Amino acid sequence: MMTADQDRARVLKVARLRRGGVPRLLELCSGCGGMSLGLKSAGFELTAHVESDPAAAQTYALNLTPTGMTNKKWSLPRNMVKSSAHDLVRDLDLPVNTSAAFDVLAAGLPCQAFARIGRSKLREIAGGKEDAFRKDPRAQLYRRFLNYVTDTQPLAIIIENVPDILNFGGHNVPEEICETLETMGYRSAYTILNAGNYGVPQIRDRLFLVALADVLGVAPAFAPASHYLELPSGYEGSRSNALKHVSHDSPHFRPIRAPSKRLRKAVSTREALADLPRIKEHLSDPKSMLLRRIDEKLPYRNISARSNYARLIRSWEGFEIQSELDGHRIRVTPRDFPIFASMPHGADYPQAHEIAQEMLAEALKKRRFGSRSAMYYAAAKLRKAMVPPYDPEKFPNKWWKLHPSRPSRTLTAHMGRDTYSHIHYDSAQCRTLSVREAARLQSFPDGFRFQCSMNAAFRQIGNAVPPLLALAVGTSLKAQLEQAITAESSSTSKRAA
Repeated sequence: MMTADQDRARVLKVARLRRGGVPRLLELCSGCGGMSLGLKSAGFELTAHVESDPAAAQTYALNLTPTGMTNKKWSLPRNMVKSSAHDLVRDLDLPVNTSAAFDVLAAGLPCQAFARIGRSKLREIAGGKEDAFRKDPRAQLYRRFLNYVTDTQPLAIIIENVPDILNFGGHNVPEEICETLETMGYRSAYTILNAGNYGVPQIRDRLFLVALADVLGVAPAFAPASHYLELPSGYEGSRSNALKHVSHDSPHFRPIRAPSKRLRKAVSTREALADLPRIKEHLSDPKSMLLRRIDEKLPYRNISARSNYARLIRSWEGFEIQSELDGHRIRVTPRDFPIFASMPHGADYPQAHEIAQEMLAEALKKRRFGSRSAMYYAAAKLRKAMVPPYDPEKFPNKWWKLHPSRPSRTLTAHMGRDTYSHIHYDSAQCRTLSVREAARLQSFPDGFRFQCSMNAAFRQIGNAVPPLLALAVGTSLKAQLEQAITAESSSTSKRAA
């Protein structure tokens, strides 16, 4: 139940927006700022953020510190469990009380405990316990998020996570959140959106939950797709598993829309990356690549036809780039360069391992051995130098080579440790993606900087909400807020007359 003070706080916020105020955003678990960037571009004011990772908080502050706010205060890492909304308002010297400070509350809550892909790692850390993911503290952060709702009384709420949050050990977490928000005076809805349907050159399913305060008098809706994406085999099965515990009569779930084939085709990896610098230094001088700084700049390629996507990413307001850009660090693994070059587009690790075995056999054919033991010794030595050691049956998805005419697979935080899941489609470059290329596939503008280590940058990019997807969600939400405020204003005028 809402108190009179809470109701009054929301009414005052509506009145401020009606007078022309800009919706003020607080984002929790902001990461490096993908969602904040998209929402800012949609017309929201970045008022505060909370991020516990120091490197991600530094990246956020470097790119998104508002005018008039000190970078130092915005770059401080904060833990949403240990820090309250009241602490945040005080630390940032905001000129209003906590319940009046923010109109929109957003969060890309940590997904590691919810994602099925991460549960085996949690099980390993917990000594083989099957339910380790349920006991991960990050799985309870949504309840802490609800405390922030109570303290800040936002008019609108956005939550993003992996689809597996719908089936967290048989429990539908978004449904629980919606039911709780309903008791707090909100109308809520959730669904699965794929980034590829919103102009991001990546196949990335994500759960989005949107809620609007009852005082607005409107039910939340989701942005229609702008691009047509044909999902690869396996996605329908993954969705079905995630949706297993979504009730057919849920008042909150919105069925996943099937985009029209008449829409523009999803952006391909070639459209996304073709104008970026060729990187081949690792082939002739691997040490030079190891010494390259992430902020070192290289010129764009001079290509005859730049894609619409590339033009958009190069000219994003506030992040425009003219001739040179940074982020050209890659992993250097000379053993695998020939394998990368020979892999066909779309090939995965079993094919890569088979290619390496064939290369080994050819190398052994060209050698002469004085004895059988010498042959065995040479074969073992060559195998170590030429063939990756991973079992192809256990790691079928460990490697993957981008297809130039299709969107990329999902980028993950694991890229901070291993980028082999995204091998460049250009066989002549025979390498994995650079930091800037990963940022492009996640729809970060070229002027968005990552002044941190290569591994930290990859992790931040993989964890981020694609800015273009956040822009679509934010644009839809902004329109709903304006519709509600306009309708309320019209209703008030009629009552006065």
